[in-house]
Amino acid sequence: MMISTDVYRSRIIVLLAALLCAQFFTACAHVQTRYMETTAYCGCKQCCSWGRGNWKYLKLDFWNKYYVAGPDSGKPYSGHTASGSKPREPNPGLISLNTITHPWMIPVRIVFPWLWIPYPGTIAADTNYYPFGTEMYVPGYGDGMVEDRGSAIKGEKRLDLYFNSHGKARQWGRQTLEVEIKE
Repeated sequence: MMISTDVYRSRIIVLLAALLCAQFFTACAHVQTRYMETTAYCGCKQCCSWGRGNWKYLKLDFWNKYYVAGPDSGKPYSGHTASGSKPREPNPGLISLNTITHPWMIPVRIVFPWLWIPYPGTIAADTNYYPFGTEMYVPGYGDGMVEDRGSAIKGEKRLDLYFNSHGKARQWGRQTLEVEIKE
């Protein structure tokens, strides 16, 4: 069975069109990589310097949280980031590369529908270099978005990654990694 030259031409045109479209759509997302020092934080008393109750009310308002150290000492602590959002760890979603590398999480993600939707984790960075909303990929952490700034986060090569527990934050420690910055 012979294939005509018209069929070959049409297949080549389709292939070139597909390559052109792929090049066009990947050129829109500019990704820059940079080695950065990453540290971890969580919302606990030790990491965020807050305590329950205020001596102004003889600590009888123990259900309220207040800053106990730093320039905001005595002011109410809300637990929100500098951009006003609630901090969170990244969630890879139901269909992701993480599902392939951790297949035992599939039943858990199927049972709990809020785990189907992927969302980025909270990253604290120097907003002089990375404005709120800058997306990054940190190996071992996942996708993240700059939503916070820290008092010790100065310069373009420092990041602070949010974790839900103090144990996870301590386990992460301090690492220098090649981070992808999506602009």
